[in-house]
Amino acid sequence: MRRRYTCRRVSSPLNIYAEHFDPGWEGLAWSDLFVDITGRDELMPHYATRMRMGWDEQYLYINAELVEPHVWGTITEKNAKMFEDNDFEVFIDPDCDGLNYYEFEINALGTIWELSLPRPYGDGGIPVLGCNIEGLISRVRVDGSVNDPSVPDRGWMVEVAIPWAGLQPYHLSGSCPPQKGDRWRLNFSRVQWQHRVVDGRYERIPPHGTQLAESLNPEEQEHPENNWVWSPQGEVNMHIPARWGEIEFE
Repeated sequence: MRRRYTCRRVSSPLNIYAEHFDPGWEGLAWSDLFVDITGRDELMPHYATRMRMGWDEQYLYINAELVEPHVWGTITEKNAKMFEDNDFEVFIDPDCDGLNYYEFEINALGTIWELSLPRPYGDGGIPVLGCNIEGLISRVRVDGSVNDPSVPDRGWMVEVAIPWAGLQPYHLSGSCPPQKGDRWRLNFSRVQWQHRVVDGRYERIPPHGTQLAESLNPEEQEHPENNWVWSPQGEVNMHIPARWGEIEFE
């Protein structure tokens, strides 16, 4: 079942750069907790994830909270394949036609990747890589430490402000910013890899740059990563825009 969320307009801009978390976020409702991408109850996530959104004349604001006792990241190069780390992802299809949609990914180090798809991969889509939106603001706040297995962590939080001007190319026949009552299709994903600690550092399973190693046990070979999403897709494939959630702008 497609999930729905009402995106409220904020009374003043949310300051992503602020040293302390902007209190304006507190007036926005949290989403339902994320579920497994397939929607299967027996695969419910073992760490909680949720998001909330707001908007004003300049930005679409997104905040995500990821419970995580082991915060780690390796990718520091902008526009690298962020899903090869644990990451948080945003998918936006303003005109709900399943074509020409935008994707944003970020890891716990705050490294980002932006791309777009003229059509889904399953329909022959070839991604447009590195289509970074001018003026986009993103930030990660970690409750604990990054890449230190000796320190217990509680999780990490993502804040993003996406300028409407950067989303206009994906909504050629519509309004950016949206009008009250407009509905867009969005979805959110959390990629969560298994890991182990080797010589006092985190190592992804399988290690970066390798195929599934023979040393992995059968369970690790079958499920090297988890995909947890806001609105379930029914299968392990984020690129079915018709199954994304619905956002209504209040």
